[in-house]
Amino acid sequence: MKRIITSFFTILLLIFAQCIFAQNNRLNTKSTIGWYNYFGTFKLSEKFGLHTEYQWRRDNVITDWQQSLLRVGLNYNLNPRVLFRVGYAWIETFPYGEYPINALGRDFTEHRIFEMVQLSHKEGIVNFSHRFMLEQRFVGRYSSPVVASEDEFPLFNRIRYMIRMQIPLKGSEIKDKTPYVALYDEIFVGFGKNVTNNVFDQNRVGLLLGYNFNKTVRIEAGYLNQIVQFGRQINSQNVFQTNSGLIVNANFNIDLTREAK
Repeated sequence: MKRIITSFFTILLLIFAQCIFAQNNRLNTKSTIGWYNYFGTFKLSEKFGLHTEYQWRRDNVITDWQQSLLRVGLNYNLNPRVLFRVGYAWIETFPYGEYPINALGRDFTEHRIFEMVQLSHKEGIVNFSHRFMLEQRFVGRYSSPVVASEDEFPLFNRIRYMIRMQIPLKGSEIKDKTPYVALYDEIFVGFGKNVTNNVFDQNRVGLLLGYNFNKTVRIEAGYLNQIVQFGRQINSQNVFQTNSGLIVNANFNIDLTREAK
């Protein structure tokens, strides 16, 4: 399993390096963002659970819209180290920054189906997690400037891999009333006939300080850097957008089986 994970991550890094460093014809832009996120997991049984999530993504730290993301999913815990999830996400992307993602400068809706597996393990005092996600994205598009709303939803496929490390700042494990530091990197790769300019879709790096109050509540905040390649060109140039700023996560784990008992 370790060899598979290492090989997969190496391939993604090579694709990332090729797309980023081999392209000289680039248009670069920057934005300052703030992402304020809720994650809630509800345990339904020993194996099944409900995942809920809302991300309030803002431009200029908090004053303007960047994205609104709502995601729900069904969890299946194979064992404490392996988690499966399938679900649906609704995303609204707004025109922000110097160059809007949509060529007409409009907001657009995306409906997304996803499948995920997460592998977890501990090495010394470091907790590792590896998340693999496959997404089928139906992205709203305007067929012409005169239409009032999106009238086309072509399919874009994407695969994601995230590695995350968590280290307690007190003691040797993260338990009740424990501060910790977390570092993660996630790469996104698009594929399929509708993916043209952005096979490398984006990459995210985050550095967080967190506090685990108890088994139910965990809060973390820190720095996020996001590099996005647009799916379109401007003046025959590939567009790369760098978004950096604040991220705040509120995590809740509710055991409904305990209440039932």
